Formats: sequence, C-alpha cells, structure tokens
Amino acid sequence: MTDGRPAPFDHRITVFGSDDAFLAAALPFLGEGLAAPGEPPPVAIADPRNLDLLRDALGGDTKDVVCVPHTDWYTGSAANAVAQAAGYLTAHAGPGGGIHLLMEPVWGGRAGRSAREATEWIRYEALANLLFAPMATTALCAYDTRTAEPAVVAAALRAHPGTEVYQEPEHLVAELDAAPLPSPPAGARALAAPDAAAVRSWAEGRGMQAADAELFAAAVAETAAALAPLDGAALLWGEAPACVCELRSARRVDDPLAGFVPPPADGTEPPPGLWYARQVCAYVDIRDDSGGATVRLQYA
Repeated sequence: MTDGRPAPFDHRITVFGSDDAFLAAALPFLGEGLAAPGEPPPVAIADPRNLDLLRDALGGDTKDVVCVPHTDWYTGSAANAVAQAAGYLTAHAGPGGGIHLLMEPVWGGRAGRSAREATEWIRYEALANLLFAPMATTALCAYDTRTAEPAVVAAALRAHPGTEVYQEPEHLVAELDAAPLPSPPAGARALAAPDAAAVRSWAEGRGMQAADAELFAAAVAETAAALAPLDGAALLWGEAPACVCELRSARRVDDPLAGFVPPPADGTEPPPGLWYARQVCAYVDIRDDSGGATVRLQYA
C-alpha cells in the first residue's frame, strides 16, 4: 500500500496431491515470508511428514522457519483454532499482524471425522476473511487431496479469495446454516431458568464428569445471559459427553461472527457470552428466524 498502512489479510489456498506438489507451493511461500521486510520468521503448521519434507528441502535455512506439527495447533474445534491464531498473532506477528503462515488442517483427525465437523471448519475458513481482515497476515491454507475429501476441498476453494468459485463469507455461512436444526427429542428436560447450578446437576446426572459439567453449565449460563431476554424454557437432552442445551432468544443474533471474535488483548474483560461457549463446546449452532433465534450448544 502507498499510505503507510499495513496490507489487509491475504488468504490463499493451495491444493496438492503429491509430495512434490506440496513443496512446489510451500517453498516459494516460505521464501516470500523470509524476504518480507519487518516480518518475523514464517511458520509452517503442517503434517509432521510434510514438515520433514520441508526440513530436507530447506537444509540450513530450516532454522529460519518455525515448524509446528499441525496436531499441536489444531487441538479442538474451529473456534479453538480462531483463538490459537489470534493468540499467536498477538504474541509473535510483526507490525499490523505481518507474518506468513503455512496452515494445513488435520483432515485425518477431528476436522475430517464427520460432515458436521467438516462444515465447522469451512465456516472457520470463510469467517477468517472477516476476523483477520485488518491484519497484515499472509496465510496459505494447504489441502492434501490424499487426506481431505473432494467435497471438503471444493467447499474450501469457495472460502478463499482469488479462486474462481470464491463466495463472500456471509453468503457461504448463510448456505451452511440453511438446513434447519433437527427437532429436540420428545423427552428433553425443560428448565425455566437455565442457571449454572441446575444445568450442572442435570449434566452430572447424565453421566458427565464434574469438571466437564462445570464447563458446560458455565457455557449455558453465559450464553443465556448474552441472549437475554429468553423466549421460553431451556431444553436439555443427551448423554455424556454429548449433552445438549437449546436456548431460544426473543431477538435475532444476525452477526455471523457471533462468538468468534476474540476478546480484546488490552486487558479488558467483556462478558464471555458466545465466545466462551464456542471455546468450551464442540458445536454452537445458531438459527435466526422472524421471531428471534435458536441457539443449540453441544458439549462434545
């Protein structure tokens, strides 16, 4: 840019199906990061096998690249990955968030274990364009067709600017949320007031360990406070660890980034609300309609 401000988030994708194709994309990208003025060393977050390929190819230059096994970075939900990235940028990036990140999700693990989980990671890819828009970060998302399903790769291409099939994040997320939530089971427990003590007691009665029940109950209470005023009773169902709570708000949520925006790094402490729920729960599903919003939390 010519006005002295940092460049916006540069969100790229590479799709490869061989070791040579991985190196053909990764090496120039890391070289670009090494040559970027004022930036810290680039970071390669990838399958340990691919990290070994990079080390062999880089030789002595390996010391100038931070290598992180992707199983150490992607350790939970998509929302956890947002927190991981935000924390790393705050601690290690250059001015304005300047840094090059090569990022390969763990498609053989959590991210690829179900269609629902894959949907959450595509949501993360789409929302990254909004979450990190002000940052001068350059990310290259690496998709290995030997581990990522064709449908996942096709969806990921739609989440990355510069591809022929790119869609704006709001449109892609709306499409992901177009399917209605399944109806609660007939035996769901109704709670007029979803306070933490009542939810914790119920969760422990469904076989949840005390520590997990505490986290789930806090997530429900924080979400209820953020959604107030509630419309009707909270509904609880499921067995540990996959306990579920559904809350109905009298107002719409609307914001596709709800619960994904990290708290400020300046020491202020806003109510955790949906951010806390997304960090604790495996899934937080939100559906808006003309009468308000339905929010469903599933612990695991």
